[in-house]
Amino acid sequence: MWEKLIAFILVLLVIGSVAPVHAAEQKASTWQDEIIYFVMIDRFNNGDTANDYQVDSSDPSAYHGGDFQGIMEKLDYIKEMGFTAIWLTPIVNNEAKGYHGYWTEDFYEVEEHFGTLDEFKLLVQEAHNRDIKIILDLVVNHTGYEHPWLSDPDKHDWFHEDKPILNSNDQNLIETGRLAGLPDLAQENPEVREYLLDMAKWWIEETDIDGYRLDTVKHVPKDFWEDFSKEVKAVKEDFFLIGEVWHNDPTYVADYAKTGIDSFVDYPFYNEATRIFSSPDQAIGKYMNGIWQRNAVLYENPSILGNFIDNHDNKRFTRLAIEKDQDPVSRLKQALTYLYTAPGIPIVYYGTEIAMDGGEDPDNRRMMEFQDHELVSYISELGKIRQEYPALSRGDYELLLDQAGMTVFKRSDAEQSMLVAINNTTADQTVTMTNDMIEANQQLRAVLGEGIISGNSDGYVIRTSSESAEIFVIEDEEAQLMGMTSWVVGTGGLVIILGIVFLIVKRKKVKP
Repeated sequence: MWEKLIAFILVLLVIGSVAPVHAAEQKASTWQDEIIYFVMIDRFNNGDTANDYQVDSSDPSAYHGGDFQGIMEKLDYIKEMGFTAIWLTPIVNNEAKGYHGYWTEDFYEVEEHFGTLDEFKLLVQEAHNRDIKIILDLVVNHTGYEHPWLSDPDKHDWFHEDKPILNSNDQNLIETGRLAGLPDLAQENPEVREYLLDMAKWWIEETDIDGYRLDTVKHVPKDFWEDFSKEVKAVKEDFFLIGEVWHNDPTYVADYAKTGIDSFVDYPFYNEATRIFSSPDQAIGKYMNGIWQRNAVLYENPSILGNFIDNHDNKRFTRLAIEKDQDPVSRLKQALTYLYTAPGIPIVYYGTEIAMDGGEDPDNRRMMEFQDHELVSYISELGKIRQEYPALSRGDYELLLDQAGMTVFKRSDAEQSMLVAINNTTADQTVTMTNDMIEANQQLRAVLGEGIISGNSDGYVIRTSSESAEIFVIEDEEAQLMGMTSWVVGTGGLVIILGIVFLIVKRKKVKP
């Protein structure tokens, strides 16, 4: 008997030792595998009070003290939540009260409130040491209101004439008019174009950043973006460009992909996701599925679009929930689960992890308050799951069930299939997934939530509590055994098993 037990244990060890490497380790990372944390530098963390020039935390339109040092001090905090990239608001020198970075005074100088160029280089290096990429916000559409070029007679033709954008359907006016009265650069001028392209390449060469988030893309001619994309990608391999085309028409947004810009912050996704998840009992599947179906047609790789539910230009998601008399934490959990499991790159705005409140700009840019919060743990768990199961970032998307406020969808690649169930209602829900939705003789093992669901002749019965979400990996018994043996080998179980073998042998030797 003892010999048989020992033999069985040894078989487990052998199987575990040759178990296939997880898919996440087999494939090189691509941008669709990233999870982005969006930081407004001035409002994140004040790490160096020596650069607090004219800081006034009581004025929502003034500098509040956040800087590069403050971000460096929180890199581990960001890493532990599972983020693999950080998008930073512009770092160039801005004019008075340009705390946000979008009122450029000098394209080649670092804003003194944030620190020095060397400190920024150190920030990039420290992020890279933690396998975190840095995406820098870049503005080439306009300058600040008082830019020195405005009074330089040699640069009079560097700007378009002063005219407001009164017709949002006039593309020429969109590209040549003054957005919010900001001086509009004339990219058709060869000198302006060369200056902006050289500047963009200089920051990459000088600091080793990994990507640009391109501001106000639709206000700049497409032929400029074509040149821009070619030039910057010649500097650094796999340099990532994610553009902001603030428009509700996905066809309009997607047309800019022809310029070479890799990705876009997905406003059509944002519009539907915030509407649906800020209050319960809203239908999910047919609307969000519609977004995906359009994106799948419009983009070569829709899985690298940037999905978001919060940003610096709109009311905080928390405020949207509060305005509907809802608990923002419950609402955020639903929205974040969808954000992390639907096709696309999740982008989380700083403060969302503490359910930060905020109305219109600048109220949505409050100073970060670091605290223990259940959403920090929740986001960390979602990040861990997304990184562990590549089907959630690379897999196909299939809507399996959609009924009032309840949705179930599947993400599948060649190695694995995941099932996501979101109950966006105020009542417990029970749904049956038939065997034509999920193959028979499988099981659903919860990776967010608890338990294992086995099928029967009718299918798989999923029970979810009100306002909750669950994520399952679909597997058969062989996959479950492989998981067990991986634990044996990879988490110290080998030592335990060998100890058991030793005790058995010892006991056998002393047996009378």
